[in-house]
Amino acid sequence: MIRSERRGWAIVVAGVLVALVLSVLLGRYPSPGFTSPSTLIEDPLARRVLVERFPRVLGAFLTGAALGASGATFQMVFRNPLVESGFLGVSQGAAFGAALAILVVPGSVVAVQVGAALFALMGLAASAGVASRVRVGGWVLRLILAGIAVSAVYSAGTGVLKYLADPMDQLPDITFWLLGGLWGMGWDDLGHIAPVVLVSLGVLVAMRWRLNLLALRDETAFSLGASLGRERLILLVAAVLATAAVVAKTGLVGWVGLIVPHLARGLVGADAQRALPASLLLGGTFCLLCDDLARVVLSGELPLGIVTSLAGAGLFVVLMLRWRTRGGP
Repeated sequence: MIRSERRGWAIVVAGVLVALVLSVLLGRYPSPGFTSPSTLIEDPLARRVLVERFPRVLGAFLTGAALGASGATFQMVFRNPLVESGFLGVSQGAAFGAALAILVVPGSVVAVQVGAALFALMGLAASAGVASRVRVGGWVLRLILAGIAVSAVYSAGTGVLKYLADPMDQLPDITFWLLGGLWGMGWDDLGHIAPVVLVSLGVLVAMRWRLNLLALRDETAFSLGASLGRERLILLVAAVLATAAVVAKTGLVGWVGLIVPHLARGLVGADAQRALPASLLLGGTFCLLCDDLARVVLSGELPLGIVTSLAGAGLFVVLMLRWRTRGGP
């Protein structure tokens, strides 16, 4: 491992540790901001608040890890550095499925998760299917255009569901859920999403070395022994299930899957064996820090999806300026 990669891994690991400690100690009790160790020793209620903050911190890290690792997987499988779940109809499909479940089976966590996963898979299949039947432009352009169209259809469907929802009961739930947030994350909620996310991430990490083959041209990958259809299906299903599981609970949290893989490749290199675990850890760190800002910046909590969009868009502009300076991505 060269020196720059070791330095990159040191930054990633240090960022994770700092973000975890800050996220546990940052809050609004007994005063907004950092909770000092002396306060924890003297105030039993402060200790209780800190303990009750653990599931939210772990949930934020799992959310970012799932979105970051899924984004890296999508970008390598589709050989497109501008692809993420939001561009492929996955996030919007999960949002539509979850909103439909809230409308049809109110109060059922399982129904929300199943609906999110089902429609997320359908969104990815629809995007890939449309792109494969279009004959104008290259594969990257066709996939992006197909994803935009499928996402628009799902977004329109979600708008219809909001129109049909009970304005006094169901509509507020759907509206706040779509903004993205971890307001009510508890141990029970964490127990619902953690098994799916951990198993899916385990599959992605175990198969990360195959991503290097799948990122090659089909003819080259086949000659090197890759089973293209089966391996792509396994990786894509794992990435979609991880995304759908967190979206079902947190709502739409954008830009994580697009920005984080670029940051990871810049720190540890483009090899998927290093870039995917780095995307996982950086995604968790990014989402944790954004959730910290959402909790403490204003007197009222900001939706997490708004904070990640602002931070992600800013980082994207910085990356584009660096690409222009270097003469390309």
